[in-house]
Amino acid sequence: MPKPSRSRFIDVHGLRYHLREWGPADAPQLFMLHGWLDTSASFQFIVDALAKEWHVVAPDWRGCGLSDWATGANGYRFIDFVADLDRILEQVKTAETVNLVGHSMGANVACHYAGIRPALVRRVVSLEGFGPLLRNGDEDPAETPQRLARWLDDLRDLRPFTRFATEQEVIAGLQRLNPRLPEARARHLCAHWFRYGAQGDFERLGDPAYKVREPGRYRPAELEAIWRAVTAPVLHVGAAPVSPSEAEQAERFRARLNAFRDFREEAIGDAGHMIHHDQPEKLARLIDAFCG
Repeated sequence: MPKPSRSRFIDVHGLRYHLREWGPADAPQLFMLHGWLDTSASFQFIVDALAKEWHVVAPDWRGCGLSDWATGANGYRFIDFVADLDRILEQVKTAETVNLVGHSMGANVACHYAGIRPALVRRVVSLEGFGPLLRNGDEDPAETPQRLARWLDDLRDLRPFTRFATEQEVIAGLQRLNPRLPEARARHLCAHWFRYGAQGDFERLGDPAYKVREPGRYRPAELEAIWRAVTAPVLHVGAAPVSPSEAEQAERFRARLNAFRDFREEAIGDAGHMIHHDQPEKLARLIDAFCG
């Protein structure tokens, strides 16, 4: 049986933020930070597999799940999420230092925060956290004018998400995106990623402004300076590369990871970027051991 969760709402920079929590309130805390357009409910599969007793706290980022959308299309800068995490921890943490577990965008938020507020972070677990950096970290500065022009064009024309007529269509769509996803997990995600809308179909619980890619998000020199300031041990867990090109790309990026003072890696096979959906049991064992 899935472990039961409970919800609460707090004010974060004027937005009504939804927090999903599992486990006893007096247990050691694990803060779980989801990725781009995901929701806190995606961590259910990991939570169900955790052997240790934890108080898991997972926010729905602004514009996702049950949290408020930001005002206008410019409310989703990367640094906004870092600032939101700071306010969440200020209100919710019960110990002097915290354990942060993040997936993808959430992992990058966790690593940034650990360098900005190093005295507050005990452990960081990054799940597929460096994928966006591998793809976008070396953009040519000469292309900045064109990149900013595309950004302005995207802000003018926010396209809504695809709507689905039935729950089964949603489930089939999720399984097309991730063929490893069992139907039971797809059904769970459908219940938390979508809602039955007024038009009699299923609509995505997320702000379409998320699809506008923030220009100039990663500056390698600044990023490495933040990572050098991280004092907490960092565990990165990624899907094992399945092609020579993926392995080569990861190896080129690997030198940057030397910026972390205490860094270790684990690779998990038979998984993709949504590793917390594909291999939650293996992730739970690693999190229990590393953060326990």
